[in-house]
Formats: sequence, structure tokens, C-alpha cells
Amino acid sequence: MSDFSVKPVLTGERTVLRPFTEDDAAVMAEIIEDPDVVRFTGEPSAELTVERLRDWYGSRSAQSDRLDLAVTDRATGELVGEVVLFEWDPRARGCTFRTLIGPRGRGRGLGTEATRLIVGHGFEQLGLHRIQLEAYGHNARALRVYEKAGFVREGVRREADFRDGRWLDWVLMAVLEQEWAAHRGHPDLPGTPSLSGYGSTAR
Repeated sequence: MSDFSVKPVLTGERTVLRPFTEDDAAVMAEIIEDPDVVRFTGEPSAELTVERLRDWYGSRSAQSDRLDLAVTDRATGELVGEVVLFEWDPRARGCTFRTLIGPRGRGRGLGTEATRLIVGHGFEQLGLHRIQLEAYGHNARALRVYEKAGFVREGVRREADFRDGRWLDWVLMAVLEQEWAAHRGHPDLPGTPSLSGYGSTAR
């Protein structure tokens, strides 16, 4: 079991995931302020000035208990978002996953590929047993991306958040190492064992 101190470059057909630098702060500020990102991830707990974001992204490579990688468009090199493995539990060999993709990275499969790349790295290189996430129940696009990458719905925290005058559900999803070994992020391919009846309380 490795820690998260090594910050890799992960290359797919459409995306390249790379370590952050402080120079990414200005673009990430625009992405974080995008209305859809705010809608599905929540308002920042503090004002995110470019200076604060430069400190944050400039320090990501020094963190040994989490992995933050920039999602870039392989064709252009443009920064379009981030993927993160955090809340690492060495004893349970588990962690939490989150991602956000800005408007210029949506609708082209970049988020799905980036999810597969970092989750695959977590299982195949870091020796993780379980990777989990939580997403808003009304974030249908993200939930579909996670399902395409092999995450299984395990349950719902009903009306666990109150935003914009309404109660919102959180959907809990996870993928286990043996599931990943069977489908490697492509559960819909022919011949892949079905998990449709497992943990499907949120369907």
C-alpha cells in the first residue's frame, strides 16, 4: 500500500491528468465560479481569491494523504477541471473521490475518462480496496458518469442538505477493487458481470 505522495501524469485518449501548479489558479477560479459547478458542488466556505487558490493549487504536490490532479484536454492542453482522491483511510484501504469539470470540458467524455484514469490509478497503483463518493441526487449527469465508470449506488442520505429553498438528497456510490478488476471502469461492456441488483436502493 503506497501513500499518495507520488503525483503521476495519467494519459488517456482524450485527457491528460497532471499535477497542479500555482499557475492553474486563475483558470480554476473561473471553473469553480461556473453556475453549474456552484449548483452541484455548493458555495465555497470562504471567499476564493486568486491568491488563495494559488496557495492551494501550488501546495497540492506536497500532500502525501491525497491526490489532486488537473484534468486537461489532450488535444489542446487546456485545463478543464480536477479530479481528487482524498479522505484516505490506510487501515481500510479506502478513500473518497470527487471531481469538477468546467463548461469547456463537458459533453465530450472528458469527465468519464478522467474518472476512469484516477480511479484505475487508485486501485492498480495505490492498492486501494474501496473508492466512494457522494453526489447530489439531482445531478443526473454526474451520476451517469460515475455509473459508466463502475460506481455502484449504495444508498441515499435523504434530504440531507437545504439549498435554494429546497431539501436535497445525497447519493452514496462506491466501487470495490474486485469490481474494478472485473470491468476496469467499463461495466457496460459485453461480458462484464452485472451489478445491477447490488446496492441499488437509489434507483
